[in-house]
Amino acid sequence: MMTEAVLRIENLRIDAKQSTILENIDLEVHPGEIFGIIGESGAGKSTLAMATIGLLRAGCQMASGRVVLAGQSLFELSQPALEGVRRRKVSYVAQSAAAAFNPFYRLEDQITELAAVELGTPKEERRAMATRLFRELQLPEPETFGRRYPHQVSGGQLQRAMIAMALVNEPELIIFDEPTTALDVTTQLEVIRLIHKVVKGRGCGAIYISHDLAVVSQLADRVMVLRHGHIVEMGKTRDLIETPKEDYTRALVANKTTTSGVPGAAASTPIIEIRNLSAGYGGLSFVHDISLDLSAGHITCLVGESGSGKTTLARSIAGLVDVHGGAITLKGAPLAGRIENRSFDARRRVQYIHQLPDLALNPRQTIREIVGRPLTWFGGMKGDAREQSLRQLMRDVELPESFLDRVPGSLSGGQKQRICIARALAAQPDVLICDEVTSALDPLVEESVIRLLLRIMDTRPLTMLFITHNLGLTRRFAHDVAVMQKGQIAEFGPAERIFAHPRQDYTKTLIDSTPLMERGWLESRL
Repeated sequence: MMTEAVLRIENLRIDAKQSTILENIDLEVHPGEIFGIIGESGAGKSTLAMATIGLLRAGCQMASGRVVLAGQSLFELSQPALEGVRRRKVSYVAQSAAAAFNPFYRLEDQITELAAVELGTPKEERRAMATRLFRELQLPEPETFGRRYPHQVSGGQLQRAMIAMALVNEPELIIFDEPTTALDVTTQLEVIRLIHKVVKGRGCGAIYISHDLAVVSQLADRVMVLRHGHIVEMGKTRDLIETPKEDYTRALVANKTTTSGVPGAAASTPIIEIRNLSAGYGGLSFVHDISLDLSAGHITCLVGESGSGKTTLARSIAGLVDVHGGAITLKGAPLAGRIENRSFDARRRVQYIHQLPDLALNPRQTIREIVGRPLTWFGGMKGDAREQSLRQLMRDVELPESFLDRVPGSLSGGQKQRICIARALAAQPDVLICDEVTSALDPLVEESVIRLLLRIMDTRPLTMLFITHNLGLTRRFAHDVAVMQKGQIAEFGPAERIFAHPRQDYTKTLIDSTPLMERGWLESRL
């Protein structure tokens, strides 16, 4: 017999001004159960997560329904009573641990603050409590780990420290709001192992929110698929993965199970040759003695853990960091280390697409101004010729021509990334460098951008360097793969060979740490 639910949501509807954010939401979470919620940006995932702790964003209101946590209807409680439930019954693990910790205080003081304020626990007892949690979560040197400041630990360690903070009040429910989105695959595996261990070992309930169906499929006992504020489908995880009933769910599953998308490319001469390159910032080198060829017409994926030097290497090719040694050539001609020392034509030939389009696009300029600038700057286009090229570029990236009169703030994340691609193509480059350009996108939006890039590669004489920590995407997308570790190339070769017969233990670890939707994948790694 199933135990009584620790969380029960009944017919929840949340409105904001003249729109409905969530409607007809019903769910239950039981002790020891991990309940997965998956959906694209704007689906209402975070609004639902906030509602489970009795919080609504400014401008939102609960139009109907109930949220019952540990037997208490949250939106019917007085503010003091609601705060008491939050302190004692529920914990929230946010997406960005770095933003959640105060940089001025030691970790142990922040992690045990609730015990000090709520229970008046003496400092020595709080320190012992923190040490026990650090040991449970397999953090290094648990006796002294808490005396560090947030900036003195890695991203994965900080995320585990945040889970420790969530356990201080011994909650009945923990909400994990995309806690592994910004982590590389090996660190992500460590964190999801620990989440599974904590929830199952302590018997608390958990909600795990993500847009990564592979991760959710391994952690969750049951899954809800959310879209546009409505439940698309809900059920046991294995049933939903293996026999999805709705088209949207089938599309999500197909996106994660596709194993191959790019046929092997014919051998070609290198367009970019890198020899014994060392580069970095402020006199310090973060990549060392790199030698690598980018073959003309190929997609080369650059993979590795955070901090391995992927972006530094890419930025050195683009002339955006200091080159301390070695050489880079483009079609046999030397490329100067800094972009300001490169010829006008060399600047045009190598274009860089940044990870976050919100930071790469001027919010005050129209799309016509943003995409038109390289047409004028590199191609000397004006008047009708410039306008015709602008319209063609919008068609190339599959956006309406009417978007030319918009500003970036009126577009979705995927549309903004397409504008960044159009701006790069306007220069008619030989080499396109894509730096984690899909990492912030939902699975189906990511897939549409990847299909767009593949189509562009088929219609233009382009070579692409694609930086990512998503090995599932790399497997489907790359002709060649370069694996980076600690500022050096650990392994390089055709994608088929890298995934079928990796030669380095580090490459094998990366591949083995990439979540799959297979039965028992996580259990075999616990």
